[in-house]
Amino acid sequence: MPKIRTTRTKRPPEGFEDIEAILDDYAKKMRDAENESHEGKRKAESLWPIMRISHTRSRYIYELYYKRDAISKELYDWLLKEGYADANLIAKWKKPGYEKLCCIRCIQTRDMNYQGSTCICRVPKGQLRAGTIVECVHCGCRGCSSDS
Repeated sequence: MPKIRTTRTKRPPEGFEDIEAILDDYAKKMRDAENESHEGKRKAESLWPIMRISHTRSRYIYELYYKRDAISKELYDWLLKEGYADANLIAKWKKPGYEKLCCIRCIQTRDMNYQGSTCICRVPKGQLRAGTIVECVHCGCRGCSSDS
């Protein structure tokens, strides 16, 4: 979550006002997802909408800076520092094989059932048996392998 801006905090860099409306929309969606009812859902399943919104907001900032060159380095660093995007996730997106990564938990081996393995959503669709339904337990992803 982004930090709350007060009169004592540093002003945002030039260009922030151009993307502020879109970031505010993401903040509204995040608030709605947090306040959504959790009745009838598993514990992990209630966090999936929050993970998706966080992913799309980080992806938006990543594409603005690396793909479209629409924001400055100063603004990009400020957005990461203020918590508008996940810096660790963006660092993985820059590496080959992780371009579509959904969340950092899917590549951490310590949270998996088998020693040294990764999440099922990281398995390419071609290597899965036909009819296998893939859904990540951590974030609800249905496949984020770069070969998918």
